[in-house]
Amino acid sequence: MRALICREWGSVDGLELGETPVPEPAPSEVLIRVKATAVNYADSVMVAGRYQTKPALPFSPGLETAGVVAACGPDAGGFKPGDRVMAILAYGGFAEFAVASAKETWLIPEGMSFAEAGAFPIAYLSSHAAIRWQGRLEAGETMLVLGAAGGVGLAAVEIGKALGARVIAAAGTTEKLAVALAHGADAGIEYSREKLGERVLALTEGKGADLCFDPVGGALFDAALSSLGWGGRILLMGFVGGVPQIPANRLLVKHRAALGSSLRYFRWYAPEKLRKSAEELLRWYGEGSLKPLITHRLPLERGVEAIRLLTDRKAHGKVVVELDGVPSSSKEPS
Repeated sequence: MRALICREWGSVDGLELGETPVPEPAPSEVLIRVKATAVNYADSVMVAGRYQTKPALPFSPGLETAGVVAACGPDAGGFKPGDRVMAILAYGGFAEFAVASAKETWLIPEGMSFAEAGAFPIAYLSSHAAIRWQGRLEAGETMLVLGAAGGVGLAAVEIGKALGARVIAAAGTTEKLAVALAHGADAGIEYSREKLGERVLALTEGKGADLCFDPVGGALFDAALSSLGWGGRILLMGFVGGVPQIPANRLLVKHRAALGSSLRYFRWYAPEKLRKSAEELLRWYGEGSLKPLITHRLPLERGVEAIRLLTDRKAHGKVVVELDGVPSSSKEPS
């Protein structure tokens, strides 16, 4: 089969398109004929050898995918060849075939395209698990979302609205902010030209936010922490802007909390909560509350370019690599 192959640790520019054997599903796995795989920042981290787990070389990156079940292990109950599915992967999504645990594979709902399904599991499950189970967001509360035009950021905006919260989106450009507002955010802050903390306080009549969803970290963290009101929680989802230092005294003075959330640990330690998250997300999608945004679709031959679009911050929403029927333009038509 064709695959985007990592043969040595380093830059994604070192990935090469080549041939590799079709993987065999284990007893509790399904073999998926891949139709679409979304790009995640973790793909580049894995290729560099800095991810929490290091696959044996050579391997293909790609942590989520969508396609058609080609074969099932004997213990992969509930699935059969021909089923349209999406899944979370250990790795291997940038290939014509991938294997996934049956427990982390879901039937694609009616009306969802393969491209949407390939971009759905990680962004939406990461955001939902964090907001629902860690952040404990309640209807009527105010949630501030940093990086609101990114994959997990947009998912967080939509999930916050589905839960009945008021959502303030924060992004670095006018264009990105417009994307978040179009996906349901109640208000927006362009933090490249506005003071984040001051604007949050103004938008909340001095009360501050109840929850901050932060996949950015770095220089924004201090202002985000200051924007929290009494009992506010800051959810740390990632550190594309750098790892912040948390002053414990500032947590104490307003009864604030700093919480980390990682999808991989929900998969390991709280699979029942993750199952409930998936059920609620798929129900919301069916009701029209969730609308995954795909801004770029590229063929497997341009997989390195697809990863670069994300890591170089040249795309908002999700970037998807497709193995069938990719349009001639890499930009998703409006």
